[in-house]
Amino acid sequence: MTPTDTLPIAVLHGDGIGPEVVPVAVAAADKALAAQGIRAVWQDLPYGSAAIDTQGSAIPSSTLAALADYRVMVVGPHDSAAYPQPHRDAPAPGAVLRKHFGLYANLRPARAIPGVEAMAPDIDLLIVRENSEGLYADRNMLVGSGEFMPTPDVALAVGLITRQASERIAERAFAAARARRQQLTIVHKANVLRLSTGLFRDVCLEVGRRFPEVTVQQQHVDAMAALLVRRPADFDVLVTENLFGDILSDLAAELSGSLGLASSINCSDTQVMAQAVHGAAPDIAGAGLADPIAMIGSVASALDWYGTAVAHGGYAAAAQALREGIAATVAAGVRTADLGGTAGTGEFGEYLCALL
Repeated sequence: MTPTDTLPIAVLHGDGIGPEVVPVAVAAADKALAAQGIRAVWQDLPYGSAAIDTQGSAIPSSTLAALADYRVMVVGPHDSAAYPQPHRDAPAPGAVLRKHFGLYANLRPARAIPGVEAMAPDIDLLIVRENSEGLYADRNMLVGSGEFMPTPDVALAVGLITRQASERIAERAFAAARARRQQLTIVHKANVLRLSTGLFRDVCLEVGRRFPEVTVQQQHVDAMAALLVRRPADFDVLVTENLFGDILSDLAAELSGSLGLASSINCSDTQVMAQAVHGAAPDIAGAGLADPIAMIGSVASALDWYGTAVAHGGYAAAAQALREGIAATVAAGVRTADLGGTAGTGEFGEYLCALL
């Protein structure tokens, strides 16, 4: 086998339903990769509440050190709100991973699954969200938080937009649009936030001149939200800053069926983290009821990313097999309760793996 025919993948199961949905995604991806002649080598690493119990940290230094050797990681949800103190007030483990490894791009596809009731069954878009700066208090300052209260009755927040970060996310978004339907929409609010999102818009337009085959338009974020509801099929790739991307991607997920089906990757130029949009759902943890579709879809997106990075078509083929397998499993009536079915998490995974 060539080096790209063996893929080491780090696995962090996380909290709540993570230990249920992550193994299903791992088993399915293992089958899909094997069908392409690719051997996945899976390595479990301590993470989340289990790591607090055994190593005294939700994201142990040994885990961070080990992850430096992996280009692909599969990460379950975290439930940091339930951690004991002082871990509850520490940065969330997912945020630590994103910042430590510079995962500056958050890619969130929104595509309806045939046979699943959706408000917008014809939606098929990709939201490319800048993931390293903006208004979020954990990523808008070099040191410390950019959210503060000068008096108990006044709260201020600093938003950060830089040319460097805007340029690199624009390049990733335009490359994605070129590989899709060659349409890109820049989402901003430059009529009000003239300097910050105005800089973001202008840099994206500059980058767009390097991609003449891609048709470019721009929308204010409020208009974009309305247009996603009214005619989502008209859009292909959206690129936007952090806060706007977070909101629009949740909207797009609901339009395509459910936030519980929403897949996501966080990536840099060298590493990718597959992590579903949904949370740990502690209320159903351990009951075998969780829908693994979002986690499986996230792993599929990570395989697409890696296949592009190493120029190996087998990874994209495995990713497509996972997506087709999800659709075929749902079409066969094997659905978890959130989709109106009676199948458990494991039953869904077993049926999917049999298809693969």
